[in-house]
Amino acid sequence: MAVLKAQGDRQAHELLMNRLQAARPDDAILSEEGPSETGRADLTRLDAERTWIIDPLDGTREFSEVPRTDWAVHVALVADNRPIAGAVALPALGLLLSTANPPSLPPTGASAVRLIVSRTRPPAAAIHVAEDLGADLVEMGSAGAKAMAVVRGECEIYAHSGGQYEWDSCAPVAVAAAAGCHVSRIDGSELLYNQADPYLPDLLICRRELAEPTLKSLASFAS
Repeated sequence: MAVLKAQGDRQAHELLMNRLQAARPDDAILSEEGPSETGRADLTRLDAERTWIIDPLDGTREFSEVPRTDWAVHVALVADNRPIAGAVALPALGLLLSTANPPSLPPTGASAVRLIVSRTRPPAAAIHVAEDLGADLVEMGSAGAKAMAVVRGECEIYAHSGGQYEWDSCAPVAVAAAAGCHVSRIDGSELLYNQADPYLPDLLICRRELAEPTLKSLASFAS
């Protein structure tokens, strides 16, 4: 299992880096798997006109637990600290969702709101929202798989406060926004990328009609 995790991370990182550097040699790249000299510690990316933010394998644990499908590959392009394009692949499902052909948010047919959380570390804020809104909790692995579950109509809310980095959310946020979802920090502020410190600990992706009650609940949890 450990070997599969390491190979998946390394091979996906090398493939994406080689492809992006060949196609867009003047662009900067921020990758979760990048070494310090070319990855997160390289602050020359802050002066780049365009920066790719990638997570070559989001949900490494789930990737190694065959036949789980809740893992993803994230590729996003950022300019002026905002994602301008993005794609999330769900290879085990044979799906690619991207801003190039934005998915349509399907109507919800659920009898109760479904709130998606980590299968290993459900954040207290999300549990609070679920209790406030009478939502059912749905467990899932990678951040990309969770965000795309909202886009695909498998749940209505993804609220996370347990700590993440820019590569965890940038591509999912780009795709979710293009699909018509609400995207923000859990305090309602804008999600900004390609910062000196790539730590971006929280986010909210949800159907627009649920944004106001969800943000209100999150605010009451924080107060």
